[in-house]
Amino acid sequence: MENSRQEDWNRPQPIQQENKKVLAGILAILFGGLGIHKFVLGYTQEGIIQLIITVITCGIVGSTIGLIEGIIYLTKSDEEFYQTYQVGKRGWF
Repeated sequence: MENSRQEDWNRPQPIQQENKKVLAGILAILFGGLGIHKFVLGYTQEGIIQLIITVITCGIVGSTIGLIEGIIYLTKSDEEFYQTYQVGKRGWF
């Protein structure tokens, strides 16, 4: 037993993926028009575009997009969300 612990100290540990699915989904549903969920996922340009769309359309289109994206985020599996939005960097829907 002691020997196996000594051998493991130098093995690279698997990198834990940071999954922001729940946070992004809830923020998209609650504050979708502000694009906060886009900023959380690292999509600065898309977040600014969504904020501009919200201002131009008085909140109707931007908030609707946020609601739809929030539902999509929360209905995907953790792995599918991670691969699509964090690895694949898919900015919209």
